Amino acid sequence: MSSFIQRTGLILSLCGWLSSAHAQNTNNAWSPVEKALASDKFTLVAPFPPGGPVDLLARMLAEGLQKIYSQTALVENLPGAQGNLGMDKVKRAKPDGHTLLVIPAGNLTINPTLMKNFPFQIDRDFAAITMIAKAPNVLVASAQVQVRSVKELLELAKLKPNTLSYASPGIGSGLHLAGELFKQQAGLDLLHVPYKGTAPALNDVLGGSVPLMFSNLPATLPHIRSGKLVALGITDSVRSSVAPDLPTLQEQGVKGVVVTSWYGLLASSGTPAEITSQLAKDAVWIFSQTPIKDQLKAQGLSEVLQKPDEFAAYIAQETLTWAKIIRSKHIEAE
Repeated sequence: MSSFIQRTGLILSLCGWLSSAHAQNTNNAWSPVEKALASDKFTLVAPFPPGGPVDLLARMLAEGLQKIYSQTALVENLPGAQGNLGMDKVKRAKPDGHTLLVIPAGNLTINPTLMKNFPFQIDRDFAAITMIAKAPNVLVASAQVQVRSVKELLELAKLKPNTLSYASPGIGSGLHLAGELFKQQAGLDLLHVPYKGTAPALNDVLGGSVPLMFSNLPATLPHIRSGKLVALGITDSVRSSVAPDLPTLQEQGVKGVVVTSWYGLLASSGTPAEITSQLAKDAVWIFSQTPIKDQLKAQGLSEVLQKPDEFAAYIAQETLTWAKIIRSKHIEAE
């Protein structure tokens, strides 16, 4: 999403809403946990290059924490090893809540099974704080394919078995696994066509070379609105506020395909529960402010409010879901 690069206005917009009582705590009003958090600077580790959603969310959090605690809060972009470099820094950090990890779902729930010799055990090496935002995914068809709904797709697949295929950004990507989960739940036999990135995959679906694709809704919405792509269903349990007219796959009879692009906040293992709980409250507050919610919506994102234990349970459950798919389909990282 190139629009994620446009973050200057977003950062400036934070200043106006940080005049609330939450941001005006004095040392005398703070709890012992808040005083501990206000005792040192924050580092928000984003293990991917600047300009993407991870970087943007990290900067939103950094600005908010800086105003809340009157402490310096910096974003450190540490790309490398598919995100593992940044994860390793946070794993080794002092468990005091001042070094935090902003990370997408795949690094927490897919890579542990997909990658050989994955160097982390998520529940052992990190302390979950909260999911902070998510974006819906959508099953789209090329306009050249004569289907306008999941029902029509299922009928076409039965009429022409073993002929339909779907594109993905690469083997083991979340969107690849979304396709495998859809195949399993719908009882279809679709051929997977992997690409090296979203852009080439999307281009071939637009051109009709590949009929289907699971993709991020914000990235495909312009093509859906122009008629170049047909949206068949949202891969979430509820409709998206970005496109409320689009039905979910579940509404159309395909249960259990809930695959969103989400982003989480974690600290190093051993961080006290009272610290992660306070940081979760801080994150929830930051991302619930109207200017931030508006900025998120403009990027196709919505805030997600979770307590640390809820987030930890969600990570564990989704990891099990993807592990079953990866192992049953014998999927290996490229």
